[in-house]
Amino acid sequence: MRIVIVGGVAAGMSAASRARRLNPDVQVTVFERGADISYGACGLPYVIGGDVPSFERLIARTPGRMREQGIDVRLRHEVTGVDAAARTVTVRDRDAGRSFTEPYDRLLIATGVSAVRPDWARRDLQGVHVVRDLPDGQAIEASLQGARRACIIGGGYIGLEMAEALRSRGLEVTLLEKGPEVAGRMLDRDFQQRVRAELERHGVEVRCGTTVEALTGKDGRVTGVQTDGGLVPADVVIVAVGVKPNTALARAAGVSLGKTGAIAVNERQETDVAGVYAAGDNTESTHRVTGQKVHIPLGLTANRMGRVAGVNMAGGDARFPGVVGTGIFKTFDLGAARTGVTQAEADGLGLEAVSVDVDSTDHAGYYPDAAPIHVRLTAERGSGRLLGAQLIGQPDSVKRVDVVAALLHKCGSVQDLFETDLAYAPPFSSVWDVLLVAADRLGRELCGE
Repeated sequence: MRIVIVGGVAAGMSAASRARRLNPDVQVTVFERGADISYGACGLPYVIGGDVPSFERLIARTPGRMREQGIDVRLRHEVTGVDAAARTVTVRDRDAGRSFTEPYDRLLIATGVSAVRPDWARRDLQGVHVVRDLPDGQAIEASLQGARRACIIGGGYIGLEMAEALRSRGLEVTLLEKGPEVAGRMLDRDFQQRVRAELERHGVEVRCGTTVEALTGKDGRVTGVQTDGGLVPADVVIVAVGVKPNTALARAAGVSLGKTGAIAVNERQETDVAGVYAAGDNTESTHRVTGQKVHIPLGLTANRMGRVAGVNMAGGDARFPGVVGTGIFKTFDLGAARTGVTQAEADGLGLEAVSVDVDSTDHAGYYPDAAPIHVRLTAERGSGRLLGAQLIGQPDSVKRVDVVAALLHKCGSVQDLFETDLAYAPPFSSVWDVLLVAADRLGRELCGE
């Protein structure tokens, strides 16, 4: 059996490895248009900020290692077409400048996402960057030499992480956000305001409700960002306004897209075209709390989808369980996490939801270095079903979100959370952990106490 995989990062390499492990007789070929495979793009801000010593440390597997496992990895090979009827792909060797046809029995489209580049994000100016892959990170590193002022456009995960990275490099940083607050798609408003306060406490100038109109430049290099509120001078500009799934190849193969704009698949990662699978950031999934189709491109989701696709392409039977929208990020000394749906999202979906807020400490208050932690727990009125949680606190402390995420995967209730046997010792939590306090308070709220 011949398996062809388009894309050699998270989903693609997870699928390739799993397929070979399950069935050593399959022939697996991976075409990657870039010069690297299997790297952690989420680590780029931490290399730029100096927490990770080099971009090479982000590489999990080399092409040589994969070839030792019997996987034919071809770098700088771009798949430009798919003939689903003939079960062939057209491939362009970017170095040799030639194209050829490759047959397949099973095809995986793992083409990921691209950074959104609005019309004003001029490509002809040096110093203007997105943050998606290793070359992007290396280009930013080069642009920082001699730079004093940076402007980040977009207040999502990447924008917030890059704000810390660039401040740690000594740059003056201005963050522009079109919406009313930073972290707008991740947290409820008052939690967003806590994140903004942390940015400002560390010297980041935050301008929300700001629309970018153009970039200015001189001698081929960016000099500033023109907004509806005036000019922001900048030597380096980071455009972090979102991503879009790479679906051109899937559409060329006749594969249907979902309502999210990403590739539609079933639980086995199969598309509606025979023999064609999709996995990773270009693919939508089912939200286990809402039952709706969503496009939430995150590393674990991509790797898990890839494993499922690899098993099924090699003749096994695996199912992708869906997602609950769990996310986490750090900016300076603050960690923020969420899972399920926020109160604002629940309201938008028409769910009868109720939330409680609890302010506590991340471990016993009498133990040294106890720090504040803030929790919002959300549930469905009537049924008591957990809908989500948001946490703000010291970075390590907000990993508590995983407890709620696990219960959401099992359709857990507020009472289930309250009855969960959580670990206790003074250096780690209070005897009644903040999650248990929130569950107790929410349970009483649901009962009208």
